[in-house]
This record gives sequence, C-alpha cells and structure tokens, in this order.
Amino acid sequence: MASIARVAPAVPRAPRLLPAALLLLLLVAAAQRAAGAPVVAELRCQCLQTLQGIHLKNIQSVKVTPPGPHCAETEVIAQLKNGQEACLNPAAPMVKKIIEKMLNNGNSS
Repeated sequence: MASIARVAPAVPRAPRLLPAALLLLLLVAAAQRAAGAPVVAELRCQCLQTLQGIHLKNIQSVKVTPPGPHCAETEVIAQLKNGQEACLNPAAPMVKKIIEKMLNNGNSS
C-alpha cells in the first residue's frame, strides 16, 4: 500500500490577508472621523523651504507653529492676500519685524 503525500500550496496566505487588513483600517478610520475624532493633518514639517521676507502689504495673516513632535523647527506660515501660503524663515530679521507688527496690530484692535 503506497502512501500519498499531500503537498501544501506554495502560495503564502499573507497576500490574501493584506486587502482585508487595509479594508479594516479604512473602516476604523472612517468610523473615527464620523465620531468627531480629531484628524492630524501632517506629522512632519510643512515648510521645506523658507523665504527671508515678504512685503507686509501682501500678507493677510501669519501662523506661527512652535516646535513639537511633528517638527523640530519653529514654522512661520504667511497667508497671502492672493490666497497662497508662504513659509518664512523665523530667524530672519525681516520676518521678526513682520511678526512683531502683526502682533501689535492684533493688540491695538
């Protein structure tokens, strides 16, 4: 009597589980967003290149983001009147003057 050996398929099961795992992650993310959970936009620096200055008349508002787990650098992002954003070098003298002027205008209102 000859025994017949069964050979297991050579295809691993992990690729079959990958689409299911991705679908599960998407469902969990959608459920958290629907529940009003805060969504972190970026976990990295937003400013890769910075300008040394920009004319004050072109700036609508300025957002200063202190260093944190998302980025080790202080980031200064100017919202321009034309709708664009510009990253400014927080160490530049011109940028320091712009921030000071914007803070003074905010206090005088």
